[in-house]
Amino acid sequence: MSGTSTAPLAVTMGDPAGIGGELNLGAWARRADAVPPFYAIDDPARLRTLARQIGVDCPVVEIADPSEALAHFAGALPVIPLRLPQPQPPGKPRPENAASVIRSIELAVEHAQTGRAAGVVTNPINKLALYEGAGFKYPGHTEFLGALGGDVQTVMMLAAPGLRVVPLTVHVPLREVFAGVTVDKILTITRILAESLRRDLGITAPRIAISGLNPHAGEGGAMGREEIEIITPAIQALQAEGITASGPWPGDTMFHEDARPNYDVALCMYHDQALIPLKTLDFHRGVNVTLGLPFVRTSPDHGTAYDRAGKGTADPRSFIEALRTARHMADARAMS
Repeated sequence: MSGTSTAPLAVTMGDPAGIGGELNLGAWARRADAVPPFYAIDDPARLRTLARQIGVDCPVVEIADPSEALAHFAGALPVIPLRLPQPQPPGKPRPENAASVIRSIELAVEHAQTGRAAGVVTNPINKLALYEGAGFKYPGHTEFLGALGGDVQTVMMLAAPGLRVVPLTVHVPLREVFAGVTVDKILTITRILAESLRRDLGITAPRIAISGLNPHAGEGGAMGREEIEIITPAIQALQAEGITASGPWPGDTMFHEDARPNYDVALCMYHDQALIPLKTLDFHRGVNVTLGLPFVRTSPDHGTAYDRAGKGTADPRSFIEALRTARHMADARAMS
């Protein structure tokens, strides 16, 4: 297949008590600033009320199918109706609405898998509200999407202009990181990463920089032997497969301005080693990308922000970058 995907992007409801609705409204209001067309799967009445409350001039039009979104996007925010069973005040999550949040995700994925949506952009959720209100069985968004995609192995990549990072171990206590750093895991994650960069971003020969675990990448074994016994053997095996992997690089020197142009993505050993440099460099434009899925999925790199909900102060830049990234990925897949 060649060309570009012409379908719009599907945007999920997210936690209706959070800032997701405001991000939709804010992104639509900036649609002239290279914001790709999208439609929301949400409660239209909630979005209309929210637009009035925060003073955003954003008409809402109900559509029955994603194919109608492009015709309406220039003049109104297209919304596939998904009614909330209970009124939803900003900043106060209601478990009674949890089933609608989950259904929004399921519908967006269904649209993407059938080609009616170019990809899925998810608004932030509150897992506790989903646990309490709908018996949600997954640790988080990514695991649920992996299940909907056929129980595939997924990789979380965070991206901002000028830097992409992947944590090898994600949401685990720091004391458990060492047990999670294995040769097999490095091989599995890096293989998915290399293939996804080719397919989703059009990078024909991805360069993957792999960090060390210990200070100074172990300093020849003086500060730990994980680099010698685990990380270096994994890198050598990847290189033997033809993957351009390098390292292990010291975590304190691989992110400065002269180092970043030398790789396309940094694979780091633990959460903060990856996310601190990215969020320091460009906090407001970070995007969460799920690699390994049979459909495109991105998300803004922040949470529900209950303290900002309903106040009109939510910053849509990360959400807009998530839309742009999803559009780029969908087009790259269509060109492959």
